[in-house]
Parts: sequence; structure tokens; C-alpha cells
Amino acid sequence: MKIVIAGAGEVGSHLAKMLSQSSNEIVVIDSDGDRLERLEANADVMTVEGNPTSVSTLKEAGTETADLFIAVNPSGHQEVNIVSALVAKHLGAKKVSARVNAEEYMSAENKVMFKQMGLDFILYPEMSAADEIVDLLKHTATIDSMDFARGKLQISVFRLEEDSPILEMKLIELAALVQNDNLQMRVIAVSRGSETIIPRPDFRFTYHDLVYIITTREGYEPLLKIMGKNNIEVNKVMIIGGGQIGRMTAMQLNRKIDTVKLIDRDRDKCIEIAEKLDDEIQVVCGDGRNIEFLLDEGLKTYDAFIAATESDEANVLACVVAKKFGIEKTVAQVENIEYISLAEEMGVDAIINKKLITASRIFKYTLSGRARTVRYMSGTSAEALEYTVAKDSAITKGPLKDIDFPRGAVVGGVIRGNHSFIAVGDTRIEPYDRVAVFAMPESVNDVDAMFR
Repeated sequence: MKIVIAGAGEVGSHLAKMLSQSSNEIVVIDSDGDRLERLEANADVMTVEGNPTSVSTLKEAGTETADLFIAVNPSGHQEVNIVSALVAKHLGAKKVSARVNAEEYMSAENKVMFKQMGLDFILYPEMSAADEIVDLLKHTATIDSMDFARGKLQISVFRLEEDSPILEMKLIELAALVQNDNLQMRVIAVSRGSETIIPRPDFRFTYHDLVYIITTREGYEPLLKIMGKNNIEVNKVMIIGGGQIGRMTAMQLNRKIDTVKLIDRDRDKCIEIAEKLDDEIQVVCGDGRNIEFLLDEGLKTYDAFIAATESDEANVLACVVAKKFGIEKTVAQVENIEYISLAEEMGVDAIINKKLITASRIFKYTLSGRARTVRYMSGTSAEALEYTVAKDSAITKGPLKDIDFPRGAVVGGVIRGNHSFIAVGDTRIEPYDRVAVFAMPESVNDVDAMFR
């Protein structure tokens, strides 16, 4: 697939690196030659220096024959993104997308308008990150989760701590426990350090493993008991950082819970935020890095703490402090991908990275039309995918154990009509099933081929 990316900022550069690993032809446009030079040194991409709204620049990048055009210049350049995407569509690009930074563009009415103009989909990374944070607070017992078909199947991610009931247990022992209780659940992967493992029966769980388990809706509560976890009800949330992600998270949570407090150290920004947000949201000016200040603001009385400042380091440290004072659920915005594993090791419950979230949403458009959902899961480079099975596709040709499903991937569960169940070796996939798959990056294209 030929993909042209306009914008070599943080989001664009990450997309280019990720998509180039899947045998795609990537061309990146940017007016900053230094940024392009840095990108070329770290990714197998071609670059074009120039204005992304220029017809000649777009033609030089080969936009006329692009399968996908993505305009992701930094959030302050949404007009540039929209114009370049529309010009790319006119030149012949099959699908085009633009990054925006205005919430009004995401309304159903305006999405239809942009679709009619030629934009196939709109990206708003900050809103996607806020949506993700709100979803994370629904499942406080896990560090990440993903629902398929509105929760008929769920992937949950657990970090094994010193008191975990399955610590030092073998997978075959856990499987026997699950089978004895007739529970619908299955371990699909384990992340250990920088390695993601699809475990075999003799695999033994160890301290700080991240364990990815798929369950049916009915199996979720029994799973929490096995893992020694409890969901808490989140009614009070403290947020530090009054940027776009912090503000949008506060607005969404205000419709769902009793108390939302938003803290920022910039007095002028606080005044602006207080004028724009609902009156019920408490806006406080102060330094969220100051422990005494946070304690004075009642930190210990909150159920969840979200750090969404512009500083990764401040976000991680603030969450560590909040955890020390008994906050059940902490979420840190971390934009430097290299810091993510460190933040997890330091005890932060969940990490939000808008580049990875956006990359997952775009990655869907590089696959066949059978892919309904693609999502990056915390703690691993793997993706969770949901497919609708095509008639006569390779996945339907026999039981899963006999069809040579790609290594580095596993079918976790199946939704058939109103019925959902966990997949095993004898499971036969049928046309029009919805199938949940967990796949390493190098296996995704082979998995995609199984469903065409």
C-alpha cells in the first residue's frame, strides 16, 4: 500500500515508522527539512520537503496514486491539514484523512459535511485520548481493557503484583482452574519486560507480568475473583493539566460522576478554562507537582487521579505520588514512547499516548475492509483486532487447530449472532462471525489475509 503522510511532527513521525514496518511504501511531506532528515535516519521512508497544500509538492510525493493520504501537521495547523487532504483527494488519492483540533468538527452533522467534501475520516488525537481515559475509569481493576460488540467479549490486562493469586502458577494450572469452574476465559498473551509472549501450557506467571485475558461478559466478574481484583466506583476525579486532553476529559467525566477538579499552574489559562467549562467542574490554579498543594486540595479523598500536563516526567511522578497516598486508579499522559515501560514499572496504573491511539485508528485503514476495529493495547506493541468473517475466507476452512493460523497471533473469541464464546483449537469459524484477534505487528498482514 502506498501511503503519503503530510506532517513530520510527533504523530506523523510515529505513524511513518509504524506503517513502514508493514511493507508499505511511505512518503512523508513536511516544510521542515531538519525534521525530515531525522525521520529518514530512523525509518524506511521517502521524504519530500515542501508545503503540504502545494499541488506541485503533493504531485512530487506521488499523491495521485496514493492508497491513503494522512494530513497530521501539529494541532495548530488544522486548516493546512483539511486543505491538503481535500487537494490530495482531488488529485486521485483513494482515501484521505485530516487531523483537526476543534471539537465542533467532530459532531455528527459536521462529519457528514466533511465526508461530502471528500474527507474519508477525521483525526482528533486529543479527543481520542480523552475518550480512552474515560473508558479506563470504567474498569479500575485492570490497567487496560477493550470491549468487542459492546462488551459481549472483553480483553482485560492485569499487572501481577506480589499478592497476585496466580503468581508462580503455570498456565496449565490456571486453565484447569478455569475449566473446573466452567468459566469462559482464556489467557491470550503475556508481556514480560520488552517481550510479548503467546504462552504455552508450561508457561509460569511471574512478578510484574502483564497478562492479557479474554472473557465473555458473563466471565468478567469471575475473572476478577481469580485475579484477586475489585472494580471500584469512580465518583471523584482530580486532573492536573488544563490542556486539550485535560479539559475534554473533565467535560466528559462531569456528565458521569459527582466531582471533577481540574488543576493548572497557569493563572490565565485557569481563568479561560473556568469560563468555558461547566460550572460544576472545580478549576484550581496551582502546581500539580507540589505534594503539599495536592494534599491541601484533598488528594486523599479522590477515587482517581489523571496527570495530563505537557511534561511526561511531571505526569509520571505526580501519579506515583497519588498512588502513594492511596489513590486507587492513576492515569498518566506520556508522549515519549520510551518512557511508557518505565512509568508502568513505577506503578502508574494506566498510560495514555495519543500517538499510539491515533496510529491504531489509522492502521485499520491499511487493512482489508473486514477489520472492524484495531486497537493498541498497553504494555505491548501488539494490536487487538475485531474482524467480520467473509464468506469462503481462509479462516472458515477448518477448525482453528488445522488452518495454519499465523504465528504471533491468536484468535481469542467469537461473537455469533447474540452468542459469544471463547475460541479453542476445535472451534470452527463461520461466515459473518465477528472474531477477536490478538496479533503481533509482524503477523497482522497475514492475519488480515485469513479474513478476506
